[in-house]
Amino acid sequence: MRFFSSRQGAIPPQARLAGVAALALALGACATIPAPLQGQFSPVTPRDAAAAGSGEAVRWGGEIINVDPRANETCFEILARELDASARPVQRDPSAGRFIACRNGFYDPEEFKRGREITVVGRLDGSERGKVGEFDYTYPRVAADAIYLWPKRPMYVATPYYYDPWGPWWGWGPYWGPWWHPTTVIVRQHPKPPPPPPPKSN
Repeated sequence: MRFFSSRQGAIPPQARLAGVAALALALGACATIPAPLQGQFSPVTPRDAAAAGSGEAVRWGGEIINVDPRANETCFEILARELDASARPVQRDPSAGRFIACRNGFYDPEEFKRGREITVVGRLDGSERGKVGEFDYTYPRVAADAIYLWPKRPMYVATPYYYDPWGPWWGWGPYWGPWWHPTTVIVRQHPKPPPPPPPKSN
């Protein structure tokens, strides 16, 4: 005979998924752009900036490749990424090219380290010639009005697997990320019985 049981007040799978979707939409609606990055900007991207005229207002971002403090300004070489609803670079390929952003003053390379996420606003200011390895590269140049260094993203730690007789099921994990909780089956092997003793000789 097979017995079935359920949790008291269990939520149907369809309701769980609907709740997850609603929460994700609510979080997206709450995304705000930091004050220094707000404004109206041209849709031109670093990849097609050569066709745009100088003076276009842009809001670009990405990952820092190099920081070059000069006599009166600091210039950032940046691997461009798309921006999300809060104007933060999105962590996915492909890149939108590279660009140079320069701003008056000194910015410490030890703080603005390679790989950190950054968003800049300013105006297109021609281009600079440089090299990527042995390849000649033309960088669009931005005269930056604001440099915004984003805080480091939290490290996601996966929940370890454990036996759950009610799984598998969907849950909402750390840092507002959906995660899949599988059922883990634990097989316990019984030890083999010892062999019979040898017969006694007369």
